[in-house]
Amino acid sequence: MNLPRRFRLVVLISMLSLLTAPAHAMLEGSFLYFPTHTANESRLTEWKINGALVGYARTVATPRHIWLITHGNGGQASQRQYIVDLLPADSSVYVLEYPGYGLRPGKPSMKSINAAAQEAYTELRARHPGLPLGVLGESLGSGPASFLCSLPAPPDRAVLMVPYDNLLSVAKKHISYLPVGLLMRDKWDNVKALSVYKGRVDIFGAVNDTIIPIVHARNLAKSVPHARYIELPCGHGDWSHQPEVRITD
Repeated sequence: MNLPRRFRLVVLISMLSLLTAPAHAMLEGSFLYFPTHTANESRLTEWKINGALVGYARTVATPRHIWLITHGNGGQASQRQYIVDLLPADSSVYVLEYPGYGLRPGKPSMKSINAAAQEAYTELRARHPGLPLGVLGESLGSGPASFLCSLPAPPDRAVLMVPYDNLLSVAKKHISYLPVGLLMRDKWDNVKALSVYKGRVDIFGAVNDTIIPIVHARNLAKSVPHARYIELPCGHGDWSHQPEVRITD
């Protein structure tokens, strides 16, 4: 009786292992990444590193602070004017474009996005030595933002908008009928990334969020005892319109 059941289990595991690579692509293509590829119609200007487009920026002549924004999983960097406008007018703000988003070549993945974030962060540190540098991560972007906070020389401050504790736990709630732990490649873990971070952390969760339910922001806030945690009376895509969202020096 047990032999057929065990045999079926072995066959299932073998099939999953053979299908892992295409399954990763299908799962993350349908669940994680929704890029657009349109021309920049915002007031932001192109931001390049070594001649290659890496994002868009609002720069000021003598900034007091520098901000790096890692945006959500939909759209593209040039569509994040609404986040830039929330940051102090005397700050220079840079919005990272992910590989495979907008006009930037490549393919989005945790590896490629983290690498792009680290490259951008390193370049901004070199360009603005001595100035405070904060990172703002929106939704999916809370992953690469938290990743930067795990570096030996991390940002001075982190602001996380509608974030998750770890991406796998969000995926399991949305796709409970699949073994997402086996099929999912990109598993940002913000709790782990922020576990040794000593800088200022502001976490904003949305009470009516159906994309990343509020429990994930609450769990993340609990794991960072020194974080300032604010709950917003809105859904996932409405956080930027809330009066409680005030980002000051």
